[in-house]
Amino acid sequence: MRTRLTAVMLLVCCMLAAQGTVEDYKRAYALRGKYGHGKVFYSDVRPQWIGRSHRFWYVRATPEGRAYVTVDAARKRRGELFDHKRLAKALGEKTGRSVSSGGMYLERLSVSDRLDTLRFAFAGRRWVYDTKRARLTDRGTVKPPQGQRLWSERDDEKWAAPAVSPDGKYTAYIKDNNIFVRTVAGGKERQLSVDGTEGNYYSAYIYWSPDSRKVAACKIRDTEKRYIYYVESSPEDRLQPKLHKQEYAKPGDELPFKVPCVFDVESGQAVIPSTELFDRQYYLWGLRWDTDGGGLTFEYNQRGHQVYRVLGMSAETGKVSTIVEETSDKYVNYSRRFRHDLGDGQRMIWMSERDNWNHLYMFDRASGEVLRQITKGEWYVRQVVRVDEDNELIYFSANGMRKDEDPYLIRYYRIGFDGGGLTCLTPDEGMHSAWFSYDMKYLVDVYSKVDKAPVAVLRDAADGSVVMPLETADITALLAEGWKAPEVFAAKGRDGKTDMWGIIVRPSNFDPKKKYPVVEYIYQGPGNHYVPKTFMPYDYNMSAMAELGFIVVMVDGMGTSFRSREFENVCYKNLKDAGLPDHIAWIKAAAEKYACMDTSRVGIFGCSAGGQEAMAAVLYHPDFYKAAYSACGCHDNRMDKIWWNEQWMGYPVGEQYKDCSNVENAHLLTRPLMLVVGELDDNVDPASTMQVADALIKAGKDFELVVIPGARHTMGESFGERKRYDFFVRNLLNVCPPRWSEVQAR
Repeated sequence: MRTRLTAVMLLVCCMLAAQGTVEDYKRAYALRGKYGHGKVFYSDVRPQWIGRSHRFWYVRATPEGRAYVTVDAARKRRGELFDHKRLAKALGEKTGRSVSSGGMYLERLSVSDRLDTLRFAFAGRRWVYDTKRARLTDRGTVKPPQGQRLWSERDDEKWAAPAVSPDGKYTAYIKDNNIFVRTVAGGKERQLSVDGTEGNYYSAYIYWSPDSRKVAACKIRDTEKRYIYYVESSPEDRLQPKLHKQEYAKPGDELPFKVPCVFDVESGQAVIPSTELFDRQYYLWGLRWDTDGGGLTFEYNQRGHQVYRVLGMSAETGKVSTIVEETSDKYVNYSRRFRHDLGDGQRMIWMSERDNWNHLYMFDRASGEVLRQITKGEWYVRQVVRVDEDNELIYFSANGMRKDEDPYLIRYYRIGFDGGGLTCLTPDEGMHSAWFSYDMKYLVDVYSKVDKAPVAVLRDAADGSVVMPLETADITALLAEGWKAPEVFAAKGRDGKTDMWGIIVRPSNFDPKKKYPVVEYIYQGPGNHYVPKTFMPYDYNMSAMAELGFIVVMVDGMGTSFRSREFENVCYKNLKDAGLPDHIAWIKAAAEKYACMDTSRVGIFGCSAGGQEAMAAVLYHPDFYKAAYSACGCHDNRMDKIWWNEQWMGYPVGEQYKDCSNVENAHLLTRPLMLVVGELDDNVDPASTMQVADALIKAGKDFELVVIPGARHTMGESFGERKRYDFFVRNLLNVCPPRWSEVQAR
C-alpha cells in the first residue's frame, strides 16, 4: 500500500511540473549545438604579428570555414595568407584524407618573415609548406610534450644547464651541491664553494657578473615536503586500484630558506650577506646583476605577505639595502607585481596598491624614494604591455577609468614617464584585447561585451585612431536560433552605495508573467573578477541550467579584485564571507525590478573556491539560499594549497581558519546540499570534501555525496551535471526530474 501511494504521489508530482520537464532537459542539452561558435562568424580574431614587420595574420571564421588571411598594416591591405585550395589538395594527397580548403586546422602555425614558408602541425604530423612553390614537406610525427612539473611541485633548483660567462671563457655549474667553474679552453676545474650539503645546497641557477669576474647563486636550506595521496579506483589499464602521490604544500608548512652569495672566480673569495632584511621568507627570487656589475637585485616576500621588498646587495661588501618596501596590515597583493629596471641603472618603475588603487610609480634606486607617481586616480592598472625607454612612454591596460560604465571593462592606454600625455588607444566601450606591432606603431584591437558581438580593428598606436576595420562578428544565425544575450545588471551591495556588477541569464522560452526560481553560479574571491565580460554565445555553467526553468545569475561582490584595495580586502581572514551579503543585496534588487524572479526559491552552485562558497551560503545564509551544489570545494583552508590560503587567510595558521571552515561549521546545515568530488582531484585535496562529509554525518545532517571515479578537479563532468540539474529541479522547482532514460543527453 505504501509503495502504491508513493507511486501515485510521484505521478502527481510529475504531472504538476510546468518546468523541469523532459522537453526542458532536451532543450538544455541541445543548446550547445544551437548556440555554439559555429553559429557565430567573423569572430575570435587572434592576430599574430610577423617578426618585426607591420604585417600580421589571423584566422577568419567564415560560413564556408576557416580562412587564413594576412594584413599589411602600412599599406592597409588584406589578402590570403596562402592558396587554400592548393594546400588542402597537398595535405589530402600526403595524408590520404579528404581535406577541404575551409576545413584546415593548422596547429602551431608559424609564418616566415617573407610569408614564403609555413610551419605547422596537421593530422598528428609536422609540416613545412613553401607557399611560392606549393611544396609540402612532411617533417615527421608531432612530438608529445615533455614531462613537466605538476603545478604543486616546487622547483628545488638542483638542475640547470651550465652557465657560460659573458666573455665565453668559463662555465659555472653545480657538483656535489657546490659551485664549480671550468675554463672553456683546457677544461681546468676550480671549486668555489665548499659548504654545500644535501640539505643546504647551492642553486644550479648561477648568474655571472657582466665583467665575468664573479658568479652569484643562492644557498638553499631545504625542508621536508608534504604529500597528499589519493586512490584511482577504476584505472583503464588494469583491474586493481592505483595509489597516487603528489607534492602539495599546505598553510603553515615549513618552506626553504635562500641566501644570495657571491664568489670571486679568481680568488674564490665569498661574499655572504646578513639575512636581517629577508629573514622570514615565503620566497626570495629574481636574483640578477645590476648593469654596472657592482651589486645584485632580488625580491623578498615575507611569510604572511604583509611585507614585500625589492632589495639591493653590494657584490663587494654584501651589504643589503631596501629599494622598495610594500607593507600592509592585511596583505600585499604580490601577484600584481610589476617591476622594470631602467637602463640608466638609477630608476625603477614599480606597480603598487599603496594609494588604495593599483598604479605605477617611478623609484630612485639609490635612495629608495618615490620620484613620482606615474598613474593616479580611482581606477586600476591591469598590465604593463611595454616600457619604451627611448621615448619615455609606458603602454598599459587598465579598467575603471570611465565612470559611466561597467568598471571592469579593460582599455589600453599610453602615458609618459612624467605622468603626462595619458592617451586612450581603444576608446570604444567594451572589454578589449590588444596586440601591438614590435615597434608599437600599430595595434590590433578586439573588443566585445557579453551582450555585444566582437569587433576587430587595426589602430594607430599613437592616438588610437582606426587605420582599417578588420571584422565585425555576424550573429545572424545565432539570433535565428532564438538566442538572447545575458543582461548586464548593476545594483548596490551591502554598504548601500557601491555598485556590484553581474549578469542575468533567462531561459530561451522565458515568459515574464511566470515566476522563476533563481540559481546563482558562484566563483568569488580574491585574485580576479569572475563574471564574464566578453561575448559568450553559450556559457557552460549558466545557459543550459536556465533552460530547465530557472533564472541563472552571477555577480562579483566585495572580496574580488580589480576595484580598490579596500574592496578586495574584505576577504582577509574572512573567506567564508564570499561576498554573499553583496550577492544577496544584488539579487534582491534584481527581483525588485523583475517580478519574475522568486527570491523565496534561491539556489547556488560552484566548484573549487565556488564549491566552498556554495556550501557556505547555506550554512551562514539559510534564510536566503535554499539549496546548494558544491563541487570539489576547499572546505577547510588548512587543507588547501599554501599559496592561495596564506595570502588571504593569513599566517600563522590561527583561529580564523577554523572560523571559516565548512568542516567546523557543518553542524549549521539546514538546507539541501549535494557534495561532488573527483577522486583524482590534483588541485584541491579530495580529502577536503570527505572531511566535510564526515562532519555532516557526525552532526546527523542529511546530504547527498557524489564521487566521480577517475575525475580530477571538476564541476562534476557529464554525470555530475545531470545530478546538478536534478538536484535543483527537485529542490527549487519542487517537481520530480524525468527519468534519465527519457532524456537523450547530447
